[in-house]
Amino acid sequence: MRAALLRYAPIPLLALAWEVAARTGLVSEFALPPLSEVLKAWVDLARSGDLWVNGAASMIRAGAGLALAIGVGSVLGIAMAWWGPVRALASPLVELLYPMPKSALIPVTALWLGFGNASKIVLIFLGCMLPVTLGAFNGARSSERVLEWSARSLGASRLRTLWDVVVPSALPELLNGVRTALALSFVLLVSAELIVARSGFGYLIGFLGDGGVYDAMFAVVLTVAFLGFLADRLYQGLMNRVLRWKS
Repeated sequence: MRAALLRYAPIPLLALAWEVAARTGLVSEFALPPLSEVLKAWVDLARSGDLWVNGAASMIRAGAGLALAIGVGSVLGIAMAWWGPVRALASPLVELLYPMPKSALIPVTALWLGFGNASKIVLIFLGCMLPVTLGAFNGARSSERVLEWSARSLGASRLRTLWDVVVPSALPELLNGVRTALALSFVLLVSAELIVARSGFGYLIGFLGDGGVYDAMFAVVLTVAFLGFLADRLYQGLMNRVLRWKS
């Protein structure tokens, strides 16, 4: 408990500094409303239902895109590490797309799929698949050859060796790639919704900002930040459970 309090102490200190800076005029309330006013605006958004409706739309998009990215990226990364022809075909494409800013795909997906859910899901899928693919690939490539040879010498088939030896070896790097993709999904989601959406957290942030309702706008921004933080903490707990066998 003491360690947790020390670890998260900067958060209430930052909240206090925010409130004091806005109330004392150190920072203009027009640029940064007091945190207490932001929290009141959050309650109003929650009571009106706008927060829940737009939040549900965002979470559905992020969840669908991330699930597709994890599924396809895991299979593709391990296949690249295990089969030479797959690596020769897919590796140049991954190396080409990985350094490209993923937000550059927003107008492309909007042009292809319109302003609905599909364009955001595809954007999140394409952006999040790459870190998962690289994590799975690096993890599978680092598997111990001695264990693979031992499994084969004991009569295991190539596919059985892949499942029993290579996949567990790839799991730590793969899960780290998924954690990166999880954070990236929030970034891509809000970026896309700010530009090409009629619902969602990003749309709500842009709508409130254009209307000058800055306390409510900051309330939505803090909601996204809290959800991202909570998702990361929960995922870390899941990782520790899944990888308990390593210790």
